[in-house]
Amino acid sequence: MTRRRLGFWQWFAVVLVKPVMLLWTRRTWRGMEHLRRDGGVIIVPNHISHADPLVAAHFVYDSGRWPQFLGKASVFRVPLVGWILHRCRQIPVERGTVDAVRSLDALVAALAEGGAVVIYPEGTITREPQLWPMKGKTGAARLALATGAPVVPVVMWGPERIFDPRDSRFNPRPRMPVTVVAGPPVDLSRWAGAAPTKAVLEEMTDTIMLRLRDMLAEIRGGTPPPLWERPARPGDERRPEAAA
Repeated sequence: MTRRRLGFWQWFAVVLVKPVMLLWTRRTWRGMEHLRRDGGVIIVPNHISHADPLVAAHFVYDSGRWPQFLGKASVFRVPLVGWILHRCRQIPVERGTVDAVRSLDALVAALAEGGAVVIYPEGTITREPQLWPMKGKTGAARLALATGAPVVPVVMWGPERIFDPRDSRFNPRPRMPVTVVAGPPVDLSRWAGAAPTKAVLEEMTDTIMLRLRDMLAEIRGGTPPPLWERPARPGDERRPEAAA
């Protein structure tokens, strides 16, 4: 969804949140051209802080798109809050239940309508002590396989200065520097038309997470640790990037 099609409650959210973000952050945005203005797109950011959804939303909005985040279904059941989230076109996710299939259906429908769906592939804030990406979950890969929508990686560094999850330290100081960079869509073409087996989804997820790791290294510096090593399947050579 583009900004020109926003409804009242979406504009209300913008008026409420954007001035705060303009005061709170000093922004370096790059790569917005990779978030195409029309058509469904899956946006996969790294997750380093409770503050980074606001930063990611600001970046996606400034690119000309309306961000549609996945949120815990329980939040959508909170009076008034849930009603506003629905009006703002956010998407509830039922985790670990038979209703999880409905969540996938809702995501597929949002992409079919041209939405910019934001999925944190790690599923939660990274538990890596230096806030590097950790092994991802397969939701983004499953959605990409089901829809063929491009998967655009977005990395950020700086929201951890606003709220650091390692010590729960909150910093309200204005003009906190944050950097957000979007990259070209992840090349997942080798899996086009493949059955969504566990092996296929894990390989796609590895590819997404390794891209995020390498992009993050470019903006924060330093040498990232290995993400993980996945045991090689019998008869296969171990993919070097899985241990890179």
